[in-house]
Amino acid sequence: MRHTLPNAPQFYVTAPQPCPYLHGRAERKLFTALAGDAGQTLNNVLSRQGFRRSQNVLYRPSCESCVACMSARIRVRDFAPSRTQRRLIRRNAALVRTATSAWSTEEQYELFRRYLDDRHADGGMADMDVFEFAAMIEETPVRTRVVEYRDPPPPRHSRADGELRAVCLTDVLDDGLSLVYSFYDPALSDFSLGTYMILDHVEMARAAGLPYVYLGYWVPGSRKMAYKARFGALEIYKGGVWQDLGDPQAHEADIHPLSVDPIVEQVARIDLPLG
Repeated sequence: MRHTLPNAPQFYVTAPQPCPYLHGRAERKLFTALAGDAGQTLNNVLSRQGFRRSQNVLYRPSCESCVACMSARIRVRDFAPSRTQRRLIRRNAALVRTATSAWSTEEQYELFRRYLDDRHADGGMADMDVFEFAAMIEETPVRTRVVEYRDPPPPRHSRADGELRAVCLTDVLDDGLSLVYSFYDPALSDFSLGTYMILDHVEMARAAGLPYVYLGYWVPGSRKMAYKARFGALEIYKGGVWQDLGDPQAHEADIHPLSVDPIVEQVARIDLPLG
């Protein structure tokens, strides 16, 4: 179904399908195309309103009877790592970080496959082939970087790269870094590389003078998303405004279907770039 506003991007809504985060619920997404010269501006503006990017599409959950999914971001200025997170930073201090343009490699895909087979073998991306992976990385109309984390190069072969351990596809917004998708070596579970990449992005944002790191959606009651609530200075986009997370359990109430606004009203309240 299509929804639009005069002189504005067209918005569409997907058909309901099983929710990947909360058992027994159905998800539905509101989305719009992201293309052309205005793509970067649209990505900036809608990211501040809870949207996320996937290739050339911006989307936001718009379920018929649930508002559990809430966009989350870390307030860089106020963030201080916990004792556990400081230990994690020290444990991974030897990793070498490089940021490149949005270009996929076979080495990345091999790591991606190992990650999926170990962590998400029954997920929606389980059957992604090398061409679909390349599209996920490369089809971006906005400012995007591939951030790689490698072991140090072997001492006797200084020109050789160390082994690839983790990768994050990252959008550079005007107010922060947005982690689009990340994956890592599942054999290194003791190093908590997923958490480490978030911590490292906070430091990258701090160095660049960017106020936020966008983490995607946090879903109260979902074990898959529980780790995001462990970051300090975390904000969630709820009820049309950004607010401190507070007590995570306070957000686990069910929402009656009549409490969810119609799609047309949701679209009407979206702030869009001028011009």
